[in-house]
Amino acid sequence: MKKVILSSLLCFSMFAQGQVQTPKASPLGKVEQRVGLTDISITYSRPAMNGRKIFGELLPYGELWRLGANENTKITNSDILIFGSDTLKAGTYALFAKPNTDSWEIIFYTESTNWGLPEKWDETKVALRKKVKVSKFPFPKENLTISIEDLEFNSGSIVIAWEIYQVSVPFTLNTREKVLASIEKTLSSSTVTANDYHAAASYYFTENIDLKKALLWSEKAVAMKGVSAYWMTRLKSQLQAANGDYKGAMETAKISMIEAEKDGDQNYVRMNQLSIEEWLKQK
Repeated sequence: MKKVILSSLLCFSMFAQGQVQTPKASPLGKVEQRVGLTDISITYSRPAMNGRKIFGELLPYGELWRLGANENTKITNSDILIFGSDTLKAGTYALFAKPNTDSWEIIFYTESTNWGLPEKWDETKVALRKKVKVSKFPFPKENLTISIEDLEFNSGSIVIAWEIYQVSVPFTLNTREKVLASIEKTLSSSTVTANDYHAAASYYFTENIDLKKALLWSEKAVAMKGVSAYWMTRLKSQLQAANGDYKGAMETAKISMIEAEKDGDQNYVRMNQLSIEEWLKQK
């Protein structure tokens, strides 16, 4: 009896070890991107053209498509995404599409565990529909590609491309509100650092918010860190110029340039040189 059991186990082991592994025709793809302060991930299977005509034949116009192959294409967003006047709550959604010749309809569906299209479509599970225009590539794209592009602090775009067609679904974020709240909380604490002041000043400068206040923060950062922090004196010079003090900006930029030269950072040397040349024209 023991020999029979041992023989059975041996056969099972050989069978398990001998399972054939082959590559998938539509390999799994994943996109992970932070936009502003929001994390977005997209998982999808990437079918290939394989010499086929895709849109209008393999995928008939006007019919719902699972936007990929195999199981649902899924998007997960850690915070609200804003599509024009529509808002998508944080969560995980299945992505579907309805391609047409000049536009696509992109659908965010709350049930994301289907394999392909839902057996019965439930309109109450549609979290968002968005109609977007189609553009063309000058050359074919073999595999379906989904990416997150046009990255800004407060916005981005979900880009879908296959064959010679591409659609872009732009969205915005509530990044500014969160950053401003974070700045206010951090700078009012007793443990505020030079890096905190510099980060706050840098954000205000980039977003063109209260540049006088930003300059005060930058000056505090430089005073705390010292002129050897040439990246901080660089920002201070930019804020001085933004507030109309071109003479002071050039003097500060020279300090930044000298310290950058000491550190061997030719990129900052060159940036300061270009700024000084530009500010000379403004005097």
